[in-house]
Amino acid sequence: MIGVAFSPNLKNNVYEAMRMVDFFDSKMVIVHVGKKTNEKEATIKKLISGFSEDNEKVKIVWREGDPVQVIINTATEHKADLIMLGATPREDFLKFYIGSIARKITRNAHCSVLLLIKPSEDLRPCHHIVVNGLKDEKTKQTIVSSFEVAQNLGAQQLTIVEEISQQEVQVVVEDDKSLLKATKRKEQLTEKENLRVQDILKEVPENFKNGIRIKTQPIFGKRGYSIGHYARVIGADLLVMNAPGKTTFWSRIFPQDLEHILAELPTDVLIIR
Repeated sequence: MIGVAFSPNLKNNVYEAMRMVDFFDSKMVIVHVGKKTNEKEATIKKLISGFSEDNEKVKIVWREGDPVQVIINTATEHKADLIMLGATPREDFLKFYIGSIARKITRNAHCSVLLLIKPSEDLRPCHHIVVNGLKDEKTKQTIVSSFEVAQNLGAQQLTIVEEISQQEVQVVVEDDKSLLKATKRKEQLTEKENLRVQDILKEVPENFKNGIRIKTQPIFGKRGYSIGHYARVIGADLLVMNAPGKTTFWSRIFPQDLEHILAELPTDVLIIR
């Protein structure tokens, strides 16, 4: 089941959601936060008309209150597997640090969250998916899930990005000798990361891999920022990330990996939980 919540672009969000429901053969719960009116009800019913002859496929929920709590509570109540949110491509600095609706839902939802920066009425093909390959207990499931998503969306390529912190190099480049040492250290780290990811790939069901080009890409830089920049530069259609850990006081001051992504969404982002 897919739970759907909307930001201003109602029409395109509905069309994107309906396509997802078709792709994953699931049900859809549309959550409208705000007062129910005849006009709004007619608009939504018109948008979903003809989508499915099965009335159980789509359910509309009308609730008033805090958007974050309403969406999370409704998703939990209906045991949703995915929350789809319309999102803006960029958030301002202040809003990023005090927390946006998308960030709060992402941190507190019980299920995965899909953020759409450019929902479209027309079908947009998904060719290339980028997924994080960082060393984390959640990464294996995220990578396996990304292959399942790639199959359902018809993606031809999946790139696993291994973000490696520059601090792991632990070499200050001052001359040719230290430069050579730093280069060798980077090669060692790259080989180590590739072996770790290859071990994960061995556990991905073969039918999930069929027809998909698989690439691994090590990147040295700031975690979260680097993969977002990479996804934007190569024009990825979807970025798949691990769900964030529990929010703490310090994580609000010093943003975690995913916060860099939410600060300036590079493309549509799927957060796996």
